Amino acid sequence: MLRRRFFKLMTLATAGGLVPLEAMTARASSIVTYRVSGFSCTTCATGLDAMLRQQKGITSSASTYPQGIATIAFDPEQITEKAIMAFIASLGFTVKDEPKVLIRPIAATTNAT
Repeated sequence: MLRRRFFKLMTLATAGGLVPLEAMTARASSIVTYRVSGFSCTTCATGLDAMLRQQKGITSSASTYPQGIATIAFDPEQITEKAIMAFIASLGFTVKDEPKVLIRPIAATTNAT
């Protein structure tokens, strides 16, 4: 039942291409990586990415099948990690491990000579 709902929602979503990590960090201030179970095919990973990108505060998502890794760039002022995990669960997938979060530096560094 959840899979049917997921596929129905996924067909309504706009599927995008893969985004390089540099592009993910350009707009987001945090990146989180989750191990996700429940992918049965590449369409599951692609569909999860499309659905996540429609959520307010998520700038990009790149999921892999069969590894079950989802890397999500987001703005923590607009969406929380807890909300991201709950959204993934609402689509019928399970987040297995605690996330590893990389915080993007606030200010650019310069080389003094």
